[in-house]
Amino acid sequence: MLIKVIKKFIYIGEFKLKCCIGKGGIKKNKIEGDNTTPKGIFRIGNLFYRHNKLRIKHTNLHKIKITKNMGWCNDSNSIHYNKLVDISKKINFTYEKLLRKDYKYNLLIPILYNYNKPKKKRGSAIFIHLTKNFRPTVGCIALKQKDFLVMLNIIKKNSKIRIY
Repeated sequence: MLIKVIKKFIYIGEFKLKCCIGKGGIKKNKIEGDNTTPKGIFRIGNLFYRHNKLRIKHTNLHKIKITKNMGWCNDSNSIHYNKLVDISKKINFTYEKLLRKDYKYNLLIPILYNYNKPKKKRGSAIFIHLTKNFRPTVGCIALKQKDFLVMLNIIKKNSKIRIY
């Protein structure tokens, strides 16, 4: 199953879902902090979710409950760059906390951009996450919760996302 992102819509099978992308649009040569969404075809990761906020009835993705110790390293000088990290330990790199006070990461799927052998300053923490207002993101793709749940019913573990 191919998830297609074209400007402000996600296409999955017969479904067309409104989404928002990075403030800087879609860019092939993404750089950390440029507020763009990376252009290309990428694998997707596991589903991370807030089990105290909602229940996931059906998905083909592996589900991981978000805990207070989870972060995503966005420090390009770290060996953990663009990876899930345990923030309960003493660490000397910057990260994005997955357990947020707002709703945006109640559901999230990492887009495995710059993931396997991450290149410094090429971008990190690119997720599919939630929005309520469709304001541009800092590089992620965001959609409303009801549409995210529709997407979860359709996509598979081996689904890829094409952003263009």
